[in-house]
Amino acid sequence: MTTQTTTENRTDVRGPGEILQLTMAFYGSRALISAVELDVFTLLAEKPMNAEELCGAAGIHPRGAADFLDALVSLGLLGREDGVYRNSPEADRYLDRRKPGYVGGYARLADTKLFPVWQNLTEALRTGTKQVPSRGSFFGGYDDPEAARGFLGAMDAVNSGVARSLAEVVDWARYGSFADLGGARGNLAATLRRAHPHLTATCFDLPQMEPFFREHLDALGMAGQVDFAAGDFFRDELPRTDVFVIGHILHYFDAGQRRDLLARVFEALNPGGAVLVYDRMIDDERKGAPLSLLGSLNMLLTSDGGREYTPSECREWLAAAGFTEVDTVPVSRPDTLAIGRKPR
Repeated sequence: MTTQTTTENRTDVRGPGEILQLTMAFYGSRALISAVELDVFTLLAEKPMNAEELCGAAGIHPRGAADFLDALVSLGLLGREDGVYRNSPEADRYLDRRKPGYVGGYARLADTKLFPVWQNLTEALRTGTKQVPSRGSFFGGYDDPEAARGFLGAMDAVNSGVARSLAEVVDWARYGSFADLGGARGNLAATLRRAHPHLTATCFDLPQMEPFFREHLDALGMAGQVDFAAGDFFRDELPRTDVFVIGHILHYFDAGQRRDLLARVFEALNPGGAVLVYDRMIDDERKGAPLSLLGSLNMLLTSDGGREYTPSECREWLAAAGFTEVDTVPVSRPDTLAIGRKPR
């Protein structure tokens, strides 16, 4: 006689709380975005405040104030002692819009662009097609300078941590030059050039990016220290250099395009040079990186053939392109760095 075990009589099945918490996870996202919109973190960076002072400065109505502020405390974004609120160390570093590590632009991007697109995930899963307009860019193109600056600021926020990690984990003394493919307005290139002044730095991107690049490098005090090369990296000649950086690029394209791009990079690299590829790679077991797997669904929603990929896949593509000594290492979460070297 066999006894069928069901979820009703198992003792290791958790209650519904975690499922409900996941269902309502967007509550926390929306609270963070509202705090960014209300400038809560920038105001508290000036000085700690009690609820009345903070609500007056931020324009928050008394009815929801206590729950809102204490929700931010529970999320680890604020601290509270004797009724006085202050930023957590992370919020002070990354959510004060006056600081270079500011990531609030990405929160705004999530609100205006990502949330609406993710409402169509079921349709994307049924059809396998992206859920943004076929023409123009995901964020609306470069015709609106203010919209473009908001999008580019969000991208800078995403790559700032990686840039600092790359400046440390790579032995740049071995090299004399690098080019950042799809480097946007040069934020990563400027970070590497500031950390290693001996390097000749190039940002390679589409021609319409150049005015934003010049503007941003001026703001960073790095004008003239990074070159801009205009072009399409699938069609135009790539610069000769010792190192290519390819960050948050491969995941937007299909496997064939990735192989083609890596082959073009290998050809353009100087002998003894290296390629640095970073993306939100999925762990090889495909079960320990929820943000990367969800990020892959974001590629389904926003690209024609893109997806996130595993370190093993990336090593295979690099080897197929001719790179040797291929290795992968974690960098700024949630990114993984793959390094491949061109033989001399």
